[in-house]
Amino acid sequence: MKTFTFGRSLVVMIALVVGAPTGTIVAPVTAAAQQPQPPPQDDEFVPVTDLGTQEQLPAAPLVIAAYAIAWIAIFGYLWSVWRRLARVEGEIAAIRRRVEAGSRPEGRG
Repeated sequence: MKTFTFGRSLVVMIALVVGAPTGTIVAPVTAAAQQPQPPPQDDEFVPVTDLGTQEQLPAAPLVIAAYAIAWIAIFGYLWSVWRRLARVEGEIAAIRRRVEAGSRPEGRG
């Protein structure tokens, strides 16, 4: 008969997470260990002029390229809608002619 299987597996999982061997008992975490450590002092403020040169990309060509791609996509979409609309209008005109030709009285024509 097995008892405390959940508790034993929980201790094993905690031991694996902590990195202790599975046969040892894991010590409870103290309040001092849970407190966040202050960041190291090497992250102090440094003026931009002291940073040195860095690689920079000019923004203007990238913005112009993005707008050009957007406008080309918009005009391409409008052109395709215009062509499809012209095709549908032509089909409607052909159907209208067929309907009018079929609805004429037999005495005419």
